[in-house]
Amino acid sequence: MLHAVDNVSFSINRGETLGIVGESGCGKSTLGRTLLHLHESTAGTLYFKGENITHINKRKLSTLRKEMQFIFQDPFSSLNPRFTVFQTLAEPLEIAGSYSKKETEEKVYAMMDTVGLAKRLVNTYPHELDGGRRQRIGIGRAMILEPEFIVCDEPVSALDVSIQAQIINLLLDMQEEKKLTYVFITHDLMVVKYISTKIMVMYLGEVVEFAPTEELFSATWHPYTKALLSAVPLPEVDARPQRIVLEGEVTSPIDPPECCRFCARCPYARERCRKEAPPLAEAAPGHMVKCHFVKEINFNKENTKEV
Repeated sequence: MLHAVDNVSFSINRGETLGIVGESGCGKSTLGRTLLHLHESTAGTLYFKGENITHINKRKLSTLRKEMQFIFQDPFSSLNPRFTVFQTLAEPLEIAGSYSKKETEEKVYAMMDTVGLAKRLVNTYPHELDGGRRQRIGIGRAMILEPEFIVCDEPVSALDVSIQAQIINLLLDMQEEKKLTYVFITHDLMVVKYISTKIMVMYLGEVVEFAPTEELFSATWHPYTKALLSAVPLPEVDARPQRIVLEGEVTSPIDPPECCRFCARCPYARERCRKEAPPLAEAAPGHMVKCHFVKEINFNKENTKEV
């Protein structure tokens, strides 16, 4: 049995952005989809605004969709190729069923203006637009029902760097204006540093580190997080940390052993790590780390593999 996400627990306050980072296949997207019932969880509990939404009927879920939306990674495959810009933005309003034709038109044009789409594009199709405009359509579709909570699943990874900055700034502007709450899933640590209030680092379906953004970057505790940060390209040569190359094989996510899932690649692994799974414990105020020896080992020293 594949444990895509295991024992993940967190909370987000209104107006915050939780950044979720980790390697491909660590469970980031599965977690995001589970939050919005695009995947159904097999265990655990989901709360939204204090209400338990873990098991809800289709009618309640339909109502909840107005408050919780999803921005997909690929701005092309997530759009219906047969729908124009107008049809794509109007579809959520039509599904909601409480808007007249005039109200729908007004909201569509207002949203196009909000996300920076020229009104002349209203009757164009996705294949006629570039990636940046397509992603703006995806954002507009998610925002048009005025939700409070949005899961952004790598919304800029398929875009050029210059376009990425435009989309990130658009999301930040909309968040500030409407007090939105984001879960922002990405593998780009510089993007998540710029947009996030808190950051959660995942490895093989588990949380290995959780902290406020500035705290995570200034005082990194977990060896896996340090390895991720060492791989970030920086323009200043002197500011670049020494690259940490992880060795060893990745633990199988199918029925993983009851031990530290990172121990096979960890340069500080001890015998206890291979026999017992560590708890997610507080290493500093508000800074959670999943490691047996986080307060015993100086992770800033040169990596040395213990035997």
